[in-house]
Amino acid sequence: MTTSAAVSVRSNSFSRDLVMLTKPRIISLLLVTTIAPMYVAASPSITLVLWVLLGGYLMAGGANAVNMFIDSDIDEQMARTRLRPIPSGRMDRRAVLAFGILLSTTATGIFSYKVNVTSAVLALAGFYFYVFVYTRWLKRRTPQNIVIGGAAGAFPPLVGWAAATGHVDLAAVYLFLIVFYWTPPHFWALALNKQVDYKRAGVPMAPLVWGERETMWNMLWYTFILIALTLLPALFGAFGLFYVVSAVALNALMLGGVIQVLRKPVWNAAAWWLYKYSLLYLALLFVAMVVDRIISR
Repeated sequence: MTTSAAVSVRSNSFSRDLVMLTKPRIISLLLVTTIAPMYVAASPSITLVLWVLLGGYLMAGGANAVNMFIDSDIDEQMARTRLRPIPSGRMDRRAVLAFGILLSTTATGIFSYKVNVTSAVLALAGFYFYVFVYTRWLKRRTPQNIVIGGAAGAFPPLVGWAAATGHVDLAAVYLFLIVFYWTPPHFWALALNKQVDYKRAGVPMAPLVWGERETMWNMLWYTFILIALTLLPALFGAFGLFYVVSAVALNALMLGGVIQVLRKPVWNAAAWWLYKYSLLYLALLFVAMVVDRIISR
């Protein structure tokens, strides 16, 4: 291999590692729950949406990079994370921390100067909540980590609403609650199948502390609350027929998936299906809100 070819390979590898630090697959769903509320709340310009997309990606990416800095010791212990840039030895911890801070600082500037201060404050609050409340405080201390700490993933609807309107009202809080109550059944479906990893890393996820059956029952209770929250707007006429039909169909599959996890003696495949479907569920639910709002205008 020539010197120039070797440099090119190293450059491409470094670029891939920088992208990996931001966890783009996770961010894609966060951006859906950020942008959709903008169209539910108002009729934003394309320019505003693009700035929010950029700021949202950088803020979430920065939080994810700092998360990898903090969790680098346990990432070494888990099969699904040991190939990340720090545990694999491809990047220095301090460089990753600096990268995360740079992204979040840039994002704060974008929200402050290109969107509005309210959205900047909320985006930064989500960053701090994820990094310090969930990752630094709760994750290694309590099986309630994903319940309380999961609120970090519910900030995007608040950010999107504030970006479009300049303020946060009860409708935005309602969207926050949908994501908040969606998070436990979504994440515990993954935790059920990753118990060996979490046990090796010493992370007290619900299945390890409460047991599998108790975790499954909690998934069911949270799903019932989630369903009630998603259908509540229909009672007050906030959304129309398209949203109602979509929500009912999506909720039926979500509830059916949780029940399958509870009923099957060998539940691993059902839990994997539920985890993957729950990602699609949340994205389609928020898209249904936007489509319904466009139809009704």
